[in-house]
Amino acid sequence: MLTLQVETRKEKGKSFSRRLRINNKFPGILYGVDKTEILLILDHNSVFNLQKKVEFYTENFFLLIKDIKYKVKVQAIQRHSFKSKLLHIDFLYVS
Repeated sequence: MLTLQVETRKEKGKSFSRRLRINNKFPGILYGVDKTEILLILDHNSVFNLQKKVEFYTENFFLLIKDIKYKVKVQAIQRHSFKSKLLHIDFLYVS
């Protein structure tokens, strides 16, 4: 099963997201029914390489946040219109 290590973030908004993308990172979110949402910072290159695998979209995998594993699936991905860049990703909790 795939595992992806991510960081949490406190800030949100357009200017913060731009600063992340300049540093080869991008924002994401983890949410679910009756769960608190967690704002994430993801490394672009590691996620970009993982998203080339079919399992990234079809199977559940783990997000590792501060040594805690969360079982998730990909809910939505936003991509740049003509560059091969990821802009934002939504993960959904899996029980």
